[in-house]
Amino acid sequence: MTNTSKQPLLVTSKTYKHNTTTYVRLLIKTSLFQKGDDFPKKIASEVAKASAHIKNIKKMWYLVVSEKIVAISQGRSYFIKDIKAGWWAVTLSRFVSKTPFGIGLGSQWTMQLAINEVGLPRILFAALVSVLTKPLGIRGLFYHIVGREIAAIDGPTEYSLYPSNVSAKLAPKNPQKAAADISKEIKKLKIHTQFGGTVIADANDLGVNILGNDTDKPDLFFVSGMKDNPMGQGREQTPLAIFYAA
Repeated sequence: MTNTSKQPLLVTSKTYKHNTTTYVRLLIKTSLFQKGDDFPKKIASEVAKASAHIKNIKKMWYLVVSEKIVAISQGRSYFIKDIKAGWWAVTLSRFVSKTPFGIGLGSQWTMQLAINEVGLPRILFAALVSVLTKPLGIRGLFYHIVGREIAAIDGPTEYSLYPSNVSAKLAPKNPQKAAADISKEIKKLKIHTQFGGTVIADANDLGVNILGNDTDKPDLFFVSGMKDNPMGQGREQTPLAIFYAA
């Protein structure tokens, strides 16, 4: 598809069904976000550039935002060269299963960020509970104990755009408030009439975690629409998605 206008290239991903309704997702390619950006205003500006497409949507639409751009704007992304990993971070990270879909806590740098965020005692307790319960077939208790924000910590991957390929990041601060702040800016646009709210999501090829949601839809509605990771996690540069019923 050739982009002949000044509008950003929007890609209509495959439709998906939630219950009996078919939904469409439009992915908005944006400029890069950096530390200090006023992300509510910048996101609204990026959405406004897609107004020619959005104004044709006749039903309620929702904005899904990748948590990465919020965290980066808030200054919660750090170059790995600046993260001083201690003995515990180096040791504990060795026991984390690594996948090609994301670093998670499988690096000394991300583990150190987790320790800094919630404290070493909590990390050690969660790790102990996880080790004791895994043989019983019980999984997921580690993140249940440390908090879902820790699950959103991620490290550098070679397929990511700079600076994400040389950085590790925390989850966004106050994601619920961040979602509300973004919605406030979107509602100032002329295309806000059918706007139903904002969701901040942490998604990869392994799963989806909804961090902030100020819509009238439950988290599971957006989890269903993000299961195939439509935004991608490499060089797609599409951290914004618009969901609406077909």
